[in-house]
Amino acid sequence: MCGGRGTRLDAPVEKALFEVGGRPMVDHVRDALRESRCGTVHAVGSPDTPATRDHWEGSYLETPGDGYVADLQYALERVETPVLTVATDLPLLGGDAVDAVLDAHDGGSLTVAVPAALKRRLGVSTDTTTTYEGREVAPTGLNVVVPGDHGDTYLTYDARLAVNVNRPGDATVAAEFL
Repeated sequence: MCGGRGTRLDAPVEKALFEVGGRPMVDHVRDALRESRCGTVHAVGSPDTPATRDHWEGSYLETPGDGYVADLQYALERVETPVLTVATDLPLLGGDAVDAVLDAHDGGSLTVAVPAALKRRLGVSTDTTTTYEGREVAPTGLNVVVPGDHGDTYLTYDARLAVNVNRPGDATVAAEFL
């Protein structure tokens, strides 16, 4: 999913093309997917991301740009499911982390989350949290989606999945990891 403008980053480029460690975030994510057992990769953008569309090599789906949930639904109607979804703001993602999620997948939808305390300890932003098994967790932006299935949560302590780059401070933390 790479249709965001990146307004919270306050950068002169689209979010997917924001550089961390000297490379656009979308390239980090693409490389992790290529290193994993993941099959076909589709970039899902919006009318707000023409430069990302031009940068991407491979299948590109352009959504109407009505927001993350609506755009995800639009994409799901055009690809075979179940589908692994990845937000472009995970520049630390590794193929092994993707494979761990694929290993945990048992057929239904799977929300991948990290403890919110881990995000705080790393010093990265936490915009959304929920409770899972009595603890506060944050979604990572990596999920398996099966339309119509609410699924389960996969809790991971992998710090690479806790670093979503939404703000300049998040980018600093990600660059330090790289």
